[in-house]
Order: sequence, then C-alpha cells, then structure tokens
Amino acid sequence: MALYPYTLQPVALNLTEAEFQQAQYELFTNAQPSFGLKSLKKKEWIIIGIGVVLAVSGLMFVTGYSTIIFWMMLVAIVIYLLVRTLGFKWYVKKEFEKQVAAQEMPDEMRQMKLGVQKHGLVMAMPVNQTDMFNNNQMRGMQMRAGSMQQAVIPWSAIKSWDETDDYIFMMFEVKGQQGSQIVPKRLQAQKFPIDTVRQHLQEVVPIRGLQTAHLQQPES
Repeated sequence: MALYPYTLQPVALNLTEAEFQQAQYELFTNAQPSFGLKSLKKKEWIIIGIGVVLAVSGLMFVTGYSTIIFWMMLVAIVIYLLVRTLGFKWYVKKEFEKQVAAQEMPDEMRQMKLGVQKHGLVMAMPVNQTDMFNNNQMRGMQMRAGSMQQAVIPWSAIKSWDETDDYIFMMFEVKGQQGSQIVPKRLQAQKFPIDTVRQHLQEVVPIRGLQTAHLQQPES
C-alpha cells in the first residue's frame, strides 16, 4: 500500500496493447466456470461411473474378441473427459482470441494518467487530446482545465467492478452515459494506492462482478 492513501499527482497508466488484451483475457477467464474435472456435474459423474463399472466388469468376466467393446467403452470415456475439459477450454479460448483480435486499444490509453482521490477516480490527458473529453461518454463529469485536462469519476458512479491477479476493472455510469476503466495493479510500484481504490469500490458495490459478460473498451 502507498504511504499516502491518495495520489498527490496522477500516475501514468502506460497501458500497452499486450496488457489491454491480457486484461480482457484475465477478466474473461475469471468469469468463466472451471474447465477441470470439478466442472463435471453429478449426473455426468454417475453416467461415467456406470460406464467404467460395466467396462471393467466386462473385461473381468468376458474373454476373446468380445472384450473389444469394453475397451472401446473405456476409450470413449477418456475421450469424453478430454473433450469436456481440455478441449472445451481450448475452444473457448480460441473464440475469445478471435474477438479480442478484432479490437484495438484506444490511442488515448497510452497517454492517460490516473489519480485516486476521496471523491473519485481522476483521469488526466494532455490538453492536445482533450477532444476525447468532449464526446458523449464524458458529459456530466467534473472537468478541470490546466496543462492536463482532467475528468473525475465519482465513486458513487461505479455500478460494478471486478479484479484479477493483475488488474482491477470497473464499470461506471455518469448521467446515463456508460464507460469502463482498467487499472493495472503494477501501478502500485509507483505509489498508486490500489488498496484505496479497492476500499472505495467495496464501499459502493460490496459484491464483485461486472454486470456485462464482456468488458467494453475503456472510455476515458
């Protein structure tokens, strides 16, 4: 945790394209059910168990070519388990990668700076990029001029949030306009108070979990 619970100056986000995609993938996998053996339902385990018992019993009491059918049963069960776990996980990951490949990180994210204050999350951009602050997504936010144009997302505007090992995600709404923001936890090394952010998020939305299935591109 930072020595000071809030930022004295906004901290450069410096989000890369690789981080942008990794953040979305982490959020995606975090929201998905387990693909391991624990993900199998009770009914599936019962059917698998019956199949194994029948196959083993057949191999014990039947001889000759007739045992082939029981070997085939065991092989079918193994194939099903592989497809149901590793195969399904691979398929879902590939489909997600196709979706992410079609998205590009907004250029503004490379120059954005984030700050944390008691009244909300501060987003700052160079003045020559301020056209971004004039779009519909930013109407109604508290603005402050200077060498860096700033917008403030009040903590009360946060509608949902979630986190992974490397990122915090939040969805907000200001006067009917929705947006989202990614906060890399690596910023903590630059004295960005991640714990303070989490504390405020927990105060306004005690239960984690984004309201949308897929994270929208961050609006700044």
